[in-house]
Formats: sequence, structure tokens, C-alpha cells
Amino acid sequence: MRAQTVAPPPPLAAFDIMATAETSPSSPSSTPHAAHGSNGHHAPGGAAAGLVVGALGVVFGDIGTSPLYALRETFLHGSGLPPTPEHVLGVLSTLFWAITLTVTIKYVVLIMRADNKGEGGVLALATLATRGLNGKGRTVRRAITVLAVIGLALFYGDAIITPAVSVMGAVEGLSAAAPAFTPFVVPLSLVILVGLFFLQARGTADVGRLFGPVMLVWFVVLGVLGVWQIVKNPAVLHAINPYYAIKLISDQGFGIFWAFGSIVLAVTGAEALYADMGHFGRNPIRTGWLGLVMPGLLLNYFGQGAMIIEDPQIVHQVFFELVPKDYIIGLVALSTLAAVIASQAVITGVFSLTRQAIQLGYLPRMEIKHTSETAIGQIYIPRVNWILMGGVVALVLGFGSSGALAGAYGLAVTGAMLVDAALATAVAILVWRWRPALAVGVFGLLAIPDLAFFIANALKIPDGGWLPLLVASFVYFTITTWRRGRRLVATELSEGSVPLRQFLERMERVPSRVAGTAVFLTADASHTPAAFLHNLKHNKILHERIIILQVDTMDVPRVSEAHRVEVERLGKGFHTVIAHYGFTEQPDIPAALRACRPHGIAYDEMETSFFLGRETLIPAQRSTLGRIRRDWFISLSHSASATKTFFRIPPNRAIELGNQIQV
Repeated sequence: MRAQTVAPPPPLAAFDIMATAETSPSSPSSTPHAAHGSNGHHAPGGAAAGLVVGALGVVFGDIGTSPLYALRETFLHGSGLPPTPEHVLGVLSTLFWAITLTVTIKYVVLIMRADNKGEGGVLALATLATRGLNGKGRTVRRAITVLAVIGLALFYGDAIITPAVSVMGAVEGLSAAAPAFTPFVVPLSLVILVGLFFLQARGTADVGRLFGPVMLVWFVVLGVLGVWQIVKNPAVLHAINPYYAIKLISDQGFGIFWAFGSIVLAVTGAEALYADMGHFGRNPIRTGWLGLVMPGLLLNYFGQGAMIIEDPQIVHQVFFELVPKDYIIGLVALSTLAAVIASQAVITGVFSLTRQAIQLGYLPRMEIKHTSETAIGQIYIPRVNWILMGGVVALVLGFGSSGALAGAYGLAVTGAMLVDAALATAVAILVWRWRPALAVGVFGLLAIPDLAFFIANALKIPDGGWLPLLVASFVYFTITTWRRGRRLVATELSEGSVPLRQFLERMERVPSRVAGTAVFLTADASHTPAAFLHNLKHNKILHERIIILQVDTMDVPRVSEAHRVEVERLGKGFHTVIAHYGFTEQPDIPAALRACRPHGIAYDEMETSFFLGRETLIPAQRSTLGRIRRDWFISLSHSASATKTFFRIPPNRAIELGNQIQV
């Protein structure tokens, strides 16, 4: 997508997490701007049940499809562990306690307490931690910002792999039904994945209604199949005793890290429970996890373990061996549906987090399409969709199997888990007011499995672990380049700018006035916009009404309509308007102007002209960004979505005024 303009730089104080402590109240519940999201505390029984079922189709897709490959890869992918009964019990015990400590205690019980007006995710943790500083601790704020950017980058590194490994892991069940189907695994996986990406533009509201019930059936089937096998060999339940995990670790020594690299596949998707909290609330997610998802997963893993103990040879396709051969095709179909749902959840998460990153100034503006008139979360970002599809297709063709992809899977996830643990420690100290020793002790202890899994996945870098690391490094480079570049542009634009009140005081002779309203977008409504000065210099006229408009992205998910705009009359026909939006909302300038009616401004589109600054970036001989970052920043700026498109300004009412800036 090619853009024609570059908007005025975003207000850095609003976009920079490091500045949120100064712009936000210290208590998450005290801000008047927040439109609070539901945490599911007081929902009626029917509504609560609906939220739980809905969460099954969105929140648990990634972790819910892990039984397709997690236990199998632990014994097959370079761990050197033969599937003996002792090793099976040790792996199951390690897996059981990893799920209990990392997913249940760390995320479901503790980290989900930290929500930013109902929203979760790495940005929410970073915002809460920074807010708790109350404007102090510049070094700590910088560290939190760096962690937030690293967390964002790792998320993208994980997201590009999840759809490929989930769908391929399901389709490979055809090989268990009949080896003759093996050559068709890759083509069929590509057809499913490409079709999924092409459907994104149409929205997922209708299909989404089926996601929850399908995943409900999926988790019930997982549990039933597991129980069926456990009944045949109940001794496998001894693995609940942590003794078997400790014995496996002590026996294997350093070699256990090779097994950890695959065991971690059972907890991938744990961060999604927290990141998707804003869609359903913490209570429905906790209910779904503790009441159905966790029991279904553990029963299935133990059922697979019972089968491997009985016949070690079936480890290659142990999941699909849970049913008789006559039923494998049905299980493959259900598994594929679950994998598609897991992939859809990841894609939707990428769209959602990308929008937040754009709003917070981490990424350049992109075209965002709303695919539903009623659901605010139903969005589609074409550029991200096609980039993600290209990466997923390349992975399927390049690796050729879910087993090969397992080598690339896990590094980004475990890195993100470590980031969450570090930020959660800061939130516990700064917001929950825990004693530092207690916070470090609790989250430090819970981070030990994360660190062990991260080290284990680092060992897989030669086998494909380099891929998510490469993607995350590129995203990190892009985010930091964009932020530094926009900060440089903002500095250049601010030099020589005149405070608006001072300009009005010096404006002794009022130029010719023409009928209508002129709106000038700016990053700082307290200073005279460059576009206004250019218009006055060249056209030597003023409109009857001048509105200096600043779009301010808050560190809350949504802003109530009652607090959408702040309006101030300056005299001589001048007004300043500050439009507030949450980081999950799409700015709409005409709608913001209509909200100014109670403040005495009547918006008439046909009588209004929008003046936009258009920046032409010129490469400097000695750029403070460095040559590589300078060229990449200019490229990103050229590709950014047009200002009038992003802010929903009527294109036939927009006038662009250019300005050259060296970077």
C-alpha cells in the first residue's frame, strides 16, 4: 500500500510509554477518560457461560492444539530420550508441573490480576508498571519501554510460526490413516492456510460464532480420549508426583534441555490467556481454563503417555493412535478445525496488537478496515495479512513438516514469558505494593521454568530456532527506528515554532477572513502548526473559524464519549480541540468534531477544510539515525497510510501543505 502523505508527528508524550506516568493518574480506576471493560465479575449466568464458550474459541486455540505434537516431539526431536516407561513418567511429570506453575499459577492466578481497564498483554503490563512510578525513575521507565518493545517483537516472531505448525500438525494425521496421504500434507496445508488468509478481508464474525462450540467439543474429545487410555493403564497417573520430574532432570543432567525444548510446546499460548483478557474478562478465562481446558489437556497428555508405555512404537503418531483407525479421519477433521481456529486467533491477535502499536507510535500508520459495524475488535489490516501469509507459506514450503517446524517453535514464546515475568515483578512492586523481596522471590521462582525453556530453545537455534529470533530482531529494529525517527522529526518541527497564544497576541492586523471552518492537525495544540503558517504566508487569508486539532492517544484501551474532546476558545475565531482516543480505538476526526457541538462548535462537513502537513524527508549527510536506520525510516514514512485515510478525513475536503525535513 502506497501512501501519499506523512502526517504530523504523533504527540510523543501520549505515544511513549515512558511518559504515561505523567499523563495518567496513579490509580487505574481513577481516570475519567476510561471506558471500563468487563472483567466478567457481575455477568448473569447465561452471559457468563456465553463468555466462557466464546473464550474457548479465541483464547485457548494455541495451547489447545499442543497435544497434536508436544509429547511426540519430546521423544523424537533430538532429545535422545527413548520412550521407556521411566522416561514417559518423567516427561509427563515435567509437563504437568510446567502447565501448573507457568500457566495456572503464573498467568491465570497472578498476572491476570494486572489489567489496564480490562485489557491485558505486554503493553498493559508496561503501562501499569510505568504508571506506578508516578513520574519518577527515568532509568526504570526506559528499561520498561525496552522490555515492552522486546515483548512486541517476540510476539511477531511467534505469530508467524503458530499457524503453520498447528495446521500441519493436524493435517499430518492423514499419514496415520494411510501413508499414501503423506505427499498431500504440504499441499493441503497450504490450501487451508492460504484460504484462511484470503477470508480475513470478509471478517470472521459469522464463522467466529462457531469457534467456541467447536473448541468446546475439541476439549471434551481430548479429555474423553485421554480417560479412555488412562483407564487401561492407571499407573500413568503416578506422574503427578514431582519426584518423577526431579528424577528425570537429575538423570539426564544437561541433556534434559533437549527435552525441555519440546516440552515447552505444551505451554505455548499461555501468554494468550492474558493478552486476550480484554475480549472476555478474567473470570470467564479462568473458568474456562480450570473447568475444561486444563483438565482436557492433562488427561489427553496422560492418555498419550499410557499408550506409549504400552507400545513405544506408536510415538510417531501417538495423538492419532488414541482412536481406532476407522475414526482417524474424523479426528483429523476435528483437529484441522481446531488448528484453523488456533490460527485465526493468532491472526486476529496480530491485527489487534498491530493497531495498538500504531496508536502508541511503535509502528507507522497502516490501513485498518473494520469488518463489523457492531464489534470494535473485528478489524482487518491488509498489509499485515499479506506479509503474514507470505511468511507462513514460506515456512510450510521450507520446513515441510510440523516436526521440522518444532525446532523453530518456542524461542520467541519463552522469551515473551520472561519479559512478562520481569514486567509483572515491576507491577507487583510499583502497583500492588508488594515488598521487593516478595515480588522478586515469587516471580523469580515462577520464571525458573521459563528460563530453563528459553535456554533449551536457544539450543535449537541451528535447527530453526534462528527464525523467530530473526523475525523478532527485524521487528525490534523497525520499532526502534520508527520511534527514533519520529522523535527526530518532532524535534525538527518544534524548532522555530511559535506558541499559539503568543502568536495571537502579536497578530495585530487580522488578514482577510473567508467563510467556513479551517481545521489544522498538529502534534501539539499549544503551538502554531507549520501548515497554518504556510497557508497564512502563501494565501494571506484566514477562515472565520480556526480549529487547531490534536489527536491524543491515551494509555487506556477506550475513552468514553463524554470525555472524547477538550475544547478551548482562544479568541479571534481560534479554538483548540484535543481529541482523546484509547489505544484500541480508531481515530475519527469528523466524529470528534461532531462531539464538539456541546462546546459551541457546530461541524458542517461542506463548510470545513482540513489542512494537513506533508513532510518530505531528505537524507542528511550525517544523520543521527545512522545510514541504515535513516534509509529504513524514510522508507517506512513513505509507506505509511495517508493522514486523511487514517483519520477518516473526507478526501475532497483535505488540503496538503508540504515541508522538507532532513533526517
